[in-house]
Amino acid sequence: MRTAVAAPRHDVPVGVLEGRVTGLSGLTVSLSGLRDFTGVGDRVTIFGLDGRETDADILPFHINTAIIMPYGSLEGIGSGCRAMFQLFDPEQRRRRAGGTLVVNDAWQGRVIDPMGRPIDGKGPLPPDGVPQKLHAPPPEAALRARLGPRIDLGVRVLNLFATCREGQRLGLFAGSGVGKSTLMGMLARNTDCDVAVIALVGERGREVREFVEDDLGPEGLAKSVVVVATSDTSPLMRREAAYAATAAAEHFRDQGKSVLLLMDSVTRFCQALREIGLSSGEPPATRGYPPSVFAELPRLLERAGPGLPGPDGKAGQITAMFSVLVEGDDHNEPVADAVRGILDGHVVMERRIAESGRYPAINVLRSLSRTVPGCNSAEENALTRDARADLSTWEEMQDMVRLGAYRAGNDPKVDQAIRIAPAIEEILRQGRGEKATIAESFDALRAALSPPGTP
Repeated sequence: MRTAVAAPRHDVPVGVLEGRVTGLSGLTVSLSGLRDFTGVGDRVTIFGLDGRETDADILPFHINTAIIMPYGSLEGIGSGCRAMFQLFDPEQRRRRAGGTLVVNDAWQGRVIDPMGRPIDGKGPLPPDGVPQKLHAPPPEAALRARLGPRIDLGVRVLNLFATCREGQRLGLFAGSGVGKSTLMGMLARNTDCDVAVIALVGERGREVREFVEDDLGPEGLAKSVVVVATSDTSPLMRREAAYAATAAAEHFRDQGKSVLLLMDSVTRFCQALREIGLSSGEPPATRGYPPSVFAELPRLLERAGPGLPGPDGKAGQITAMFSVLVEGDDHNEPVADAVRGILDGHVVMERRIAESGRYPAINVLRSLSRTVPGCNSAEENALTRDARADLSTWEEMQDMVRLGAYRAGNDPKVDQAIRIAPAIEEILRQGRGEKATIAESFDALRAALSPPGTP
């Protein structure tokens, strides 16, 4: 057997290794007969009692027993069922380690599942393409390119107060029902990028078509790849949705393109990792999350960003927006806290602002882009700094003003905030179908901050 494995010929299996199901517990299955030739992350196929084939990944090993988790349902799998693992030569074994996904340009404009299969009813995808590693390491830190020029997101509040550069990674922190999906649809349609890759991880099944048809629309879908794993799928499928979308983004980045990666949400990705970790025997740690969750997060998030420069010195860029569903609007819960420390900035969406009717419901004072000083001009930085100061003063004094406890003329800064804050709030209000460039956004802010009577 080892001699056969060591003889490289073609990209075809050189043999098949068979195992048997010896037990089931919770979400996992125990297999015997796979030792010496398989490792963690390898994919096997289980043949159920009903004849159904189910793919599964190897998680840990317990002595001579492989613990696997299926991508589909456990129904029909029983003790003694046959499992198969394809054996490849050493070169192909290295290439396939951790799983690969064949990506091609025909994915653009399509909705697919984490296995690369179309689910939009538009027919099959071409089988050829470039194999991308699902668990590829991030580009070498000392070799990857630097951030590119600032990128137009088409959303005024982000262009002004969280200005973003190509290759930057921002977190969208929001509770449920505050307009997060609508904002992500606006970003996919309006951002000045070549391709948008959108991962819907653990999304409600009924909302997928609503997002694709209403929030994204035909214009947004035409330049997008949408990877979907709904909430009823196995934790492995939800985990793979994040990896598949990142692999697709890397495919287009390696062509030198500017890619926008939108992931909704990192929280559900971590919840899938928690289910996998606990099922494989890991001990729970912070709020029930096993330690492997917080080890895996930076491995995924660091893959976004600038790529390696090509022969011409230019590099493709993955500009990423990772949404974080904060449980109970607690922005200090473990996942939100870990993600905030990894990314290059954070955008906070608040229920209070959404309830007031202003969308996107972004709290400007709590949002931050770490690249703003280096990508805006001195005059633009001064404008946003003055606007933040006025909004901060207004937030502190608005209750007193509404109660009539403040008398005009007592404080010039408060008087200015009372005059300017409503105009800034109006600038921040933007409809779903409206687009605003960076230049238009700063022109509007400049006009709002100008003294009365200034032309």
